[in-house]
Amino acid sequence: MYQIVSATVGDVGLSAMRESTPPKKKRVDRHGRRLMVATLLGVVLVTAAVAAWSYYSTSLRKADLLKTELLDLNKDGFVIHNQAGAVIFQMTFRSDSLDLDSCLKEGRVLTCSRSSAGSLNFFIETVKPKDTVMCYRVRWEELETSRAVEHAMAYHGSHWYGGGETRSQHWPIVFHGSQEPEPFITGDVGSKQRVFGNILERYWLSSNATAIKINDSVPFHLGWDENSKMMRFQARYENSPYKADRGRPVRAELSYRVCVGHDVGSIHKYMVRRYFNKPSKVPSEAAFRQPIWSTWAFFKTAVNQDKLLTYASEIQTHGFNWSHLDLDDQYTSGYGEFDFDPVKFPNASHMFKKLGDDGFKFTLWTHPFVNYNSTNFGTGVERGLFVREPSGELPALIRWWNGIGSILDFTNPETRDWYALHLRNLKNEYGIASFKFDAGETSYLPQQFSTFVPLQDPSMFTRRYTEMAIPFNDRAELRAGYQSQNISCFFRITDRNSLWGYDLGLKSIIPTVLTVSILGYQFVLPDVIGGNAYPDYTDGEKGFPDRELYIRWLELSAFMPVMQFSIPPWVYNNEVVEIARKFTALHETLVAPRVLKLAGEVLNTGDPIIRPLWWIATDDEAAYKIDSQFLIGDELMVAPVLEPGKQERDIYLPAGKWRSYKSEHFDKGPMHLTDYPVDLDEIAYFVRSA
Repeated sequence: MYQIVSATVGDVGLSAMRESTPPKKKRVDRHGRRLMVATLLGVVLVTAAVAAWSYYSTSLRKADLLKTELLDLNKDGFVIHNQAGAVIFQMTFRSDSLDLDSCLKEGRVLTCSRSSAGSLNFFIETVKPKDTVMCYRVRWEELETSRAVEHAMAYHGSHWYGGGETRSQHWPIVFHGSQEPEPFITGDVGSKQRVFGNILERYWLSSNATAIKINDSVPFHLGWDENSKMMRFQARYENSPYKADRGRPVRAELSYRVCVGHDVGSIHKYMVRRYFNKPSKVPSEAAFRQPIWSTWAFFKTAVNQDKLLTYASEIQTHGFNWSHLDLDDQYTSGYGEFDFDPVKFPNASHMFKKLGDDGFKFTLWTHPFVNYNSTNFGTGVERGLFVREPSGELPALIRWWNGIGSILDFTNPETRDWYALHLRNLKNEYGIASFKFDAGETSYLPQQFSTFVPLQDPSMFTRRYTEMAIPFNDRAELRAGYQSQNISCFFRITDRNSLWGYDLGLKSIIPTVLTVSILGYQFVLPDVIGGNAYPDYTDGEKGFPDRELYIRWLELSAFMPVMQFSIPPWVYNNEVVEIARKFTALHETLVAPRVLKLAGEVLNTGDPIIRPLWWIATDDEAAYKIDSQFLIGDELMVAPVLEPGKQERDIYLPAGKWRSYKSEHFDKGPMHLTDYPVDLDEIAYFVRSA
């Protein structure tokens, strides 16, 4: 037997015995197992936390990378905030999305080198030209040929203005249905439904104090979608009249500048000074003071020497004054000729001398077309004066409203000299004061064409045509414009129909004049009083506009920069003649002095003469939607009656002190005047005092 006793340190014998005997496994109790699980879970949680923090830090760095001066960029577009954090501008990339891992930020420039479809050049650069303005230069260039670039600008939540004339003009812009992007080139909205305007610029302005200007180099197409409330900006060369630079890959580039200001007025002033040319002189003072008289709406192409002499005599007999008399369509034997038709005008020299002795100055209608049966057609072919087919060998034949022919190529110095020589000869031989330059829209060119100097942007054809008016600019009249604000002429809005509504009717005049004024064309001629009396587009009997329509049109025209008669008031009755005398006198004494003062300021500022109500009420939401009232400068507000059968209208007075034409005083604005009485021989207007 042996006895087990407690061992002590130094008991070597016992130690040796224990080494030779395998120890028994110690059983882990439940508490130990819990401790091990907790430790393992802690390690996992710490690892996850470290990974999450690392990912979060990376995300923060990426988020910071994709922000710059109130702009946030994501793979599908970008938004711009105001100082209060509200989104005031939103652009979506429709043709592709960015690969954000390819994006870098250096200073105020964000760049990306890849999209989901491949390589590209993309950047947004922040530019702060002044304390109250922030601008963003945006460029998306595809590096693969034949790919279009499309960005879509959301317009919901704000009101937009600009772009150009449209057939059914509204203020602010109203988009109906959806439109696939089409070439944004000048077009005759009077003759064609689905074209852009006679006066056109790549510029839009919003009530959110944002503005966008598409770069001149872009092969620009415009579309829209009413349901999603967006304007579609597209750059492409395929199926397009735009041409890429020779010798360079055909790569589409969409580039533009978005600018944000403190209010809509200040941002517009900045954009006009930065991007628009200004006229160098004010046209004829007489044309601002006295009405122009045109033969077109009254006689159409049936004008002749006897009718013209009688017309001039009746102007005098009925006690009207005049700036000048415009002899319109078909005074020549053929379209493209410059000599007077000897049958219709057997003694043109004597006629002009007699009228000159009576104090009349004259302008003549002219255009860029030469019909195939004109005596000048062969000359044009032989000398290469016409726009040609893409091969450059033959003149391109086109159809216009007076037949088939070719269109003069004003990129060719020889064409310009030939055309200008004929105009100077008319001026010198008959004492012609100036010319009414009709047409000039790019939509009359074939989709594919060739010019002496290649045109990457087809609308530059319009610019070249408007330059032909420069030597005659004192009384010259143009109806098309593109980058032509510095041509110191009168720009006439396209022919109006003798209708009440928005489809080129009376209601369209104020929205159209406001639109072209925002685009920088300030010497506006609102077309002839009463419209053009086209047979299928006239409210009235016996071929003339309805009497009430004529009177309301006359009253509105008296408060425009220039008045222009064609259908004379004496075709109605003595009452209409008296109303016409009253309003031509009011135009000369009340309106013209203000307009001439503002016209002089245009040379320095480019500010509109005819202004929207929001010009003096930028924080007034109601002012942004009014399209039936306007301002002349900042002090004179006009509210014409534009509805048939009405001798009253609702009027909105912005904040301020106002005195009506009836000597009423209103000083608690803004306010609505409901059913304000306006007799048939009146127009409501109000003067603002300090």
